[in-house]
Amino acid sequence: MPTLVFDIETIPDVAGIRDLYDLGSVLSDYEVAEFAFQKRRAQTGGDFLPLHLQRVVVISCVMRDDKQIRVWSLAEPVSSEGEIIQRFFDGIEKFTPQIVSWNGGGFDLPVLHYRGLIHGVTAPRYWDMGEGDYADSRDFKWNNYIGRYHMRHLDLMDLLAMYQPRGAAPLDQLAKLMGFPGKLGMDGGAVWQAYQEGRIGEIRDYCETDVVNTYLVFCRFQQMRGQLTADGFEAECRLVRESLGAIGSPHWREFLSAWAPRP
Repeated sequence: MPTLVFDIETIPDVAGIRDLYDLGSVLSDYEVAEFAFQKRRAQTGGDFLPLHLQRVVVISCVMRDDKQIRVWSLAEPVSSEGEIIQRFFDGIEKFTPQIVSWNGGGFDLPVLHYRGLIHGVTAPRYWDMGEGDYADSRDFKWNNYIGRYHMRHLDLMDLLAMYQPRGAAPLDQLAKLMGFPGKLGMDGGAVWQAYQEGRIGEIRDYCETDVVNTYLVFCRFQQMRGQLTADGFEAECRLVRESLGAIGSPHWREFLSAWAPRP
């Protein structure tokens, strides 16, 4: 079974907020978002918007099969939000991979569910819980993408924390403690500002480095649970280095420079 590690980046759904609160076209996108942030602060004390009001602008993926590892993104402006989400679920439909995330059960997947509903996305394989028309559908009753304690979707943060929110660790810090680069150049809180400034390429690059960090932490987890030997883990790290080096993009050069060889 191939492994698909994924991560998303979102911005406020300005158009949706305009419609929900009848804000019309007088206010700028920035002002509409500020209205939503202030409303959220009054309700919760923070400005993190509800998941159904998070518009997906990038989904970055690492796909590892028995032949290679690939890194790519589905992103604006090449694709609309609906197309981005549909293509992600089309990949699950085609390959039936194990999907791996960091807090995907708490954020990424619920966002994709709500936004997929809004856009009319179809994802029958993803939603199969044992009643589908596939040859192996019965297996999905016991191991599907939806079950929190199933491994077909592995929310690595949730599992390592023993499903206790107070046990959760930030990916950036954990990755750095393991000797991986961690976040470079941006964090999630800077995405909306970067989007307003037209820096979608930087958002995509940031999301891609995040998803590779997730993959590397997953590889260490695989070593911990006996699915990779120590030599196998080191070989996987070499493959990641070689694959990123072959791409040659500036963000991968920075990533590899920050990834100091293990002593």
